[in-house]
Amino acid sequence: MSHSTSSPHPQIKSRIGAILRSTSGNFLEQFDFFLFGFYAPYIAKAFFPSENETAALLNTFGVFWLGALMRPVGAIVLGAYIDRIGRRKGLIVTLAIMAIGTVTIAVCPAYASIGVAAPIIVLIGRLLQGFSAGVELGGVSVYLAEIATPGNRGFYTSFQSSSQQVAIFVAAIIGYILNQALTGDTIAFLGGLEFAKWRIPFFVGCLIIPFIFLLRRTLEETPEFLAMKKHPSTSEVFRSAAANWKIIVLGMMVAVLTTTTFYFVTVYTPTFGRSVLKLSSQDALLVTLLVAITNFIWNPVGGAVSDRLGRKPVLLTIACLSLVTAYPALHWLVAEPTFGKMLAVEMMFSFYFGVYSGTMLGALVEVVPQHVRTTCFSLAFALAAGLFGTFTPFAATWLIDHTGDKASPGFWLMCAASLGIIAALAIYRGGKATATREAVAA
Repeated sequence: MSHSTSSPHPQIKSRIGAILRSTSGNFLEQFDFFLFGFYAPYIAKAFFPSENETAALLNTFGVFWLGALMRPVGAIVLGAYIDRIGRRKGLIVTLAIMAIGTVTIAVCPAYASIGVAAPIIVLIGRLLQGFSAGVELGGVSVYLAEIATPGNRGFYTSFQSSSQQVAIFVAAIIGYILNQALTGDTIAFLGGLEFAKWRIPFFVGCLIIPFIFLLRRTLEETPEFLAMKKHPSTSEVFRSAAANWKIIVLGMMVAVLTTTTFYFVTVYTPTFGRSVLKLSSQDALLVTLLVAITNFIWNPVGGAVSDRLGRKPVLLTIACLSLVTAYPALHWLVAEPTFGKMLAVEMMFSFYFGVYSGTMLGALVEVVPQHVRTTCFSLAFALAAGLFGTFTPFAATWLIDHTGDKASPGFWLMCAASLGIIAALAIYRGGKATATREAVAA
């Protein structure tokens, strides 16, 4: 049954404005995710005290990962809501939930003040963030795809990921300024009270929440959603998602390389630079800042190239390059770490991530059924992020600790590349997206 009609419907007044409004929530999401990873050693001391630094760090990254495991739940629950009620209203709800999680972490007292309640509160904040993030990315990607001009869907959807790079850039700038301007882990505040320096960027995130809400409230609904004759009920969304589980699994596999590479070059890089390579915090921050800039550039390039050449050749090319170069590049870096070598390796991974991500987002929108597009897209990406992407800092720390090989995180990236190759070949066997045809028929 067709779910759309050819009757005239309102058009988006300004596509540039719509892109800015829809991606604003992504900024907040990634800003907070990056801060949690960058300040992981400090958060570990504040909420997970331990005599063993590695154990405390693993606890912190474990909470980071547990929050991500809420992504699939959010993808199903909030995805069904967005597919039923609309893209605009759904994106406002996701922003509200994300804001609550952000404020919770920012104001939570340290372990020294309230004991075991502190890590529990932080975990609740991360669970709320993960629940919201489960559909934020999918909701924004679907929105951008539905307002895209003909032949430019990959280019438009790539700005979802590009917006996150702006957040990384801003967070890195704030961190760099704090490290340069303030010495020590705490500052005197309000007449001598000790105030942890790592909390300042989190409070900055809290301060920009009202502005982002204002942008989201003025977001227009997509013409494609308004043109649908029938919006599925929640139960219909769940049944359709279950019927298309093969497509969701393939979508997850094709998204794994995006999520693992992204969390490696952004969230884990500062810790990798400081704790593993023994470079300065300033060097690690500067590398992360430059990575955010190149990520921002390569995402729309990848989307635009895939619009012209097709999704399959771009996905396979980048995945194959990542498979054969990930470990050798890290092995070269850890043999004699320098700022220049770390920058070169991270720039290579940034290129892989940006081009692949810009392509993958458009491919994933196209491979899932239209009437449950947000739910299926969000669930596929949430599984990739929850099971693989946000697990990357934990996996990298664990691999290095248990193998003694500082380049061992390369094996994790190679695994992700292998899944991407298998998924791309399965989806595009015969030249066209086979899974898409199956989804429409389901």
